[in-house]
Order: sequence, then structure tokens, then C-alpha cells
Amino acid sequence: MEFLENSLESIRNYDGKGAASWAKKAMDEGVDPLVALDAVSGVMKKIGDLFGSGELWLPDLIGAAEASQAGLAVIEEKIVESGEEPQRVGNVVIGTVFGDIHNIGKTMVAALLTASGFGVIDLGTNVPAEKFIEAVKENEPDILAMSALLTTTSVEQGKVIEALEEAGLRDKVKVMVGGGAITAEFAKQIGADRYGATAPEAVGLAMSLLGK
Repeated sequence: MEFLENSLESIRNYDGKGAASWAKKAMDEGVDPLVALDAVSGVMKKIGDLFGSGELWLPDLIGAAEASQAGLAVIEEKIVESGEEPQRVGNVVIGTVFGDIHNIGKTMVAALLTASGFGVIDLGTNVPAEKFIEAVKENEPDILAMSALLTTTSVEQGKVIEALEEAGLRDKVKVMVGGGAITAEFAKQIGADRYGATAPEAVGLAMSLLGK
């Protein structure tokens, strides 16, 4: 487990390259990828808790989230190869809406959800409504999560919800929204199910949507 511990230490030090490199060595040495996934989840949960209590700052959370994503990519690739299926709390499709290329908040939410046992399909940034709809059809997630940092792009979240309704999918997926341009009032106005002001809130909101 030495290689795995080194990967976890890299996450604690916000070292993405190190996290990926040590994770690969751990997989090559035969560490169970599901055990590795649980270990990374535990580290990210602790970091999220420390951020929530004010013991860590936003740059710490960002650095750890990015490093964990690098390590998780290696571990999840091994899980796919092995055919093992980790137990999931639920599945989430996430992305930053069309016209908006801001990635940090969305990446943090994705990392924290993954660490809490959710399966996460990250569509990236600048995602048009059609791509969100395709992802919902293809993956049948429990939750669709959207981020928008700009006031000018926040309206895209409403367009996606409208597109879900037009496609007959709105009652099949819960919708979470967040980002610097979003308010609780705006979220209610566009018909979202939950709104979060900060990344650490996302896990609790997602759990509440699934009744957990």
C-alpha cells in the first residue's frame, strides 16, 4: 500500500502529477482499485470537512480537488478494465453551461461528489443545452448539476431546464445549479430543484435530492 499512500500524500500536497504517477504505480502493483477509490474518497472528505470548518482555505480545496481528479482518472481507468463496479450513492452529470469556460468550481464539486460515492460524468465547460440533454438520455443520471460564473451565461441554466421539459426528461432527473452568478431566487425562478452557493454544499444537496 506504500504506492497508494504516496498518491494520497500527493493529493494532500496538491500535486496532481504525483497523485497520478503514484496511483499508476499502485495499480501496477496490484492494489485493488476499489480500495484505492475509497482511500481517495476518504482524503477528499477530510479536506472538504477541514474547509467547511475554516481550517483550510479555498486554494487548498482547489488544489486538492485538481490533484484528486488526476489520481482518480488513473484508478477509474483500472476499474473499467477490471469490470468491477463500485457501489454508488447515485449518478451525476455535471458541466459548466454554454458560453462559460470557468472550470474551478465545477471541478471542485465533481471531486467532492466523487469522494462521497457518486458516479460523476463531467462534461467540462462551455456545454450547450443539447449536450446536457444527450448526456441525460445516454447516462440516465439521478442528478444534473450545472455551473455558471457569469451573469450573461446564467440564463443558459434555464434553457437547459426548458430543453429537459421539451424532451420529456424533466421528471426523470433532479437539477442542481450553482456558480458565482446564481442566487437562490434565480434558481427557483428557472425551476431548479436545489441551489448551492459553495462547492462543499453540493454533497449535502445531492444527498438530500436522493433522500439520503
